[in-house]
Amino acid sequence: MKIRRLLLVLLLVGGFWYVTAHLPGDLRHLGLGGGRGATSALELTEAHAAPAFDAEEQNNIAVYKRVLPSVVNITSNALVFNFFLGSVPQQGQGSGFILDKGGHVLTNYHVVENANRGIEVQLSNKHKYSAKVIGTDRTHDLALLQIDAPNLQPVTLADSTELLVGQKVYAIGNPFGLAGTMTRGIISAIRPIRGSEGAPIEDAIQTDAAINPGNSGGPLLNSRGEVIGINTMIASNGAEQSSGIGFAIPINTAKAVLADLTRYGHIKRPSLGIVSFPIGPDLAEQLGLAADYGVLIQKVIPGGAAERAGLRGGNQQVYLGNTPIMIGGDLIVAIDGQQVTDPQDISTMMDNHQAGDTISVTILRGRREITLKLILGEARGTNA
Repeated sequence: MKIRRLLLVLLLVGGFWYVTAHLPGDLRHLGLGGGRGATSALELTEAHAAPAFDAEEQNNIAVYKRVLPSVVNITSNALVFNFFLGSVPQQGQGSGFILDKGGHVLTNYHVVENANRGIEVQLSNKHKYSAKVIGTDRTHDLALLQIDAPNLQPVTLADSTELLVGQKVYAIGNPFGLAGTMTRGIISAIRPIRGSEGAPIEDAIQTDAAINPGNSGGPLLNSRGEVIGINTMIASNGAEQSSGIGFAIPINTAKAVLADLTRYGHIKRPSLGIVSFPIGPDLAEQLGLAADYGVLIQKVIPGGAAERAGLRGGNQQVYLGNTPIMIGGDLIVAIDGQQVTDPQDISTMMDNHQAGDTISVTILRGRREITLKLILGEARGTNA
């Protein structure tokens, strides 16, 4: 009896071993053939073809491929002195873009400001070239460089006067030293701001496209890959990284100064030769002025354009709160037929002119309106 039971057990064990050892592969995948510690085979589902990009992706890719060869990385080398008067080498990084096949490169002034040991420009193909400074414009935070390199691909410059809040923009540059980085966003606002040197930037382009240290001097592009601005600063609240509020200098501002930079090596910014004060409705009523807007001339600069044209400054000092102002001077209400409401209007109009240009200035002298011809001088200091 015992022998029959033993034979039966051996038969069952042997049969189980035989069946499991000879199962088809697809059944073993189900785990029927696994003993202790057995694992199922890994089966991956893979795409049979590359995915088709949608229209937006295709445009992103096209803009990047078209513009990347025109964007450069800029390294400024400087030698500074530490607390113990020892010399310490420093490097700063930024971005820029190629303007023509002659090797002119546009960037921010603050990118190359302290480069007393040379400037190096690296193209997208990783080739590096020494750059010379052709000219700088500290007021507009612009610098024009030049390199000697073959087969350069220039950018296409757009017109920045018709930009609209909400339109798509791209930024390409060198954030944190990460070359060839593209970010995307929209125009969030167009507003006047103060640049890093405190000078006004009229019609600055505010964007939520990520702009970080190293993006300075790089291009801000429209959806066609045309340059509409030069990325220049961020509102970081001390974080030194993107907070979704970045600013670019409009490209039309750069166009207005490039001719002077190439010809003179600096910007010959035109000037009326006045010190001015903005007038609003409340102040106009208090002072008994004939218009409730305009720019009141506080002082004409001796030898300046305004003095030569016969404009008059104030002759009596009064206080607006704790601020002294001069009254009794001419009130500028228009230039070339365009209404002037504050000094920023004058600054914007000056961006469209050069020293030596003739303009017409409409003023109110008391209750009398007068239009005078004025030949613009060259700005000296902070006067308008």
